[in-house]
Amino acid sequence: MQFIIRCFLLLVVLQLIGVPFSAIGQSKNSAFIAGDFADPSIIRSGGLYYATATSSEWAPHFPVYVSADLKSWKQTGYVFDKTPGWTSGSFWAPEYYQIGKTYYIYYTARRKKDGISCIGVATSAYPDKGFQDHGVLVELGKEAIDPFVYKDNGRLYITFKAYGLDGQPIEIVGRQLSADGLRVEGELFSLLKDDNRIGMEGQSILKHENYYYLFYSAGDCCGTGCSYNVRVARSKNFTGPYEKYDKDPLLKGDSMWSCTGHGTFVSTPDHAVYYLHHAYLKNSNVFTGRQGLLARLSWPASGSNWPVLTELENSTETVINIKDTFSTTKLASFWQWDFRNASPDIIEGNGKLTLSGTYKATNQTGIALTVRPVSDHFEISTTVVNSNAALKGLVFYGDASAAAGIGVRGNEVELWMVHNNIRKILAKAGLGDGDDPVILKFVMQPDKTCKAFYHQSSKAWQELRAKGTSLDVSFLPQWDRSPRPGLLFNGKPEESAVFSTFELVNLK
Repeated sequence: MQFIIRCFLLLVVLQLIGVPFSAIGQSKNSAFIAGDFADPSIIRSGGLYYATATSSEWAPHFPVYVSADLKSWKQTGYVFDKTPGWTSGSFWAPEYYQIGKTYYIYYTARRKKDGISCIGVATSAYPDKGFQDHGVLVELGKEAIDPFVYKDNGRLYITFKAYGLDGQPIEIVGRQLSADGLRVEGELFSLLKDDNRIGMEGQSILKHENYYYLFYSAGDCCGTGCSYNVRVARSKNFTGPYEKYDKDPLLKGDSMWSCTGHGTFVSTPDHAVYYLHHAYLKNSNVFTGRQGLLARLSWPASGSNWPVLTELENSTETVINIKDTFSTTKLASFWQWDFRNASPDIIEGNGKLTLSGTYKATNQTGIALTVRPVSDHFEISTTVVNSNAALKGLVFYGDASAAAGIGVRGNEVELWMVHNNIRKILAKAGLGDGDDPVILKFVMQPDKTCKAFYHQSSKAWQELRAKGTSLDVSFLPQWDRSPRPGLLFNGKPEESAVFSTFELVNLK
């Protein structure tokens, strides 16, 4: 009876601090923020939690999600609806901070004039909109990335990763910030050095009792060869020296997840502390990207008092389908595009989306308007309602030089692929006369192949298939981001693609 009572009390405590009951189980198969959500940062404000993450080459930049309970998350928009003028790409590792009533985003991006990754800063009166960019804050050598801001003894500091591309060991370094957080002051100092040259980045710092704890990620962050894991070092002074924990990493993946890393902490009103970070789901891996996970921070009651991070499982369903009937004049927040290679013009309303615009001459794919996949087994479908010489349809997009899809051009439907920036038409079929809408379907399968279908005038689905082979799309994923399904336009600026529906259905 006493054992039953103790178990009941444990469940009550876990519920009160906001932990889903499934956190005490062994299976960890549900992300808290599903799909590509790497290097996340989190802040609590006004009774809500806000999170943002890396967006790499997708625009708008840095998606913002909101939650009331850390379990159910909804996207509200982006930090930047327009690209900051000084940047050219690689929008990585945004970091929240708050001073008074002002919200800050410290972030990494490549500088347009030389391609060097620098740290910028933006501010807003709101945590989820209205951010004004203030330009470059930190530049150092060939790379300054992964900002984290910490206040110690009334002074504000920015810490970041340096020297990774300068032919010397990586270091986590810091500089003092001005009181308003918009200027660097004082001399550069080193907190931790990667003497073993295994990789070190994505730091987050907090203080517990007499020690400052610097949590960081070691190993390779991204892609199929990643080796990320979360480690910790501590010091009695914020500026160091820091002693590394010499036991196993605090987080290193499990039977479901791999390459855990790069997160920040948030506390609940009940003083529980959680670590929002990312990892690859082993089954779908780079096809769903680095997804948002949550771990609970605890401190042993005795012994060395080094921290413990316990991975949690989200019992709330996060793998959701998408259906857009274009009934409003505002583009839904889940849509993004590759801003480096295309400049889309999008008009939405009255049940239609018109996609046109311009793209680089070297772009063999065209303009892809895409969504984040949360599974590697799904189908997308659309209805094309206009007819012209442009290609209009569905795409699975890795980059301008790596994509595949099915589309309508004139009175034909074609299956196509761009691989190594070489475009090939894999199959064609004629369509009926007239201007009847054409419905297209593209199916992604777990074996990393795709199937394409079409029909017109309520006829049965017909498969469009390359002769003698399946459509292998294993080449699509890029190093730091998952491929994305969506809508495609490939044509002249005066042409357009008009769609009346888009739907993504997850099949497992």
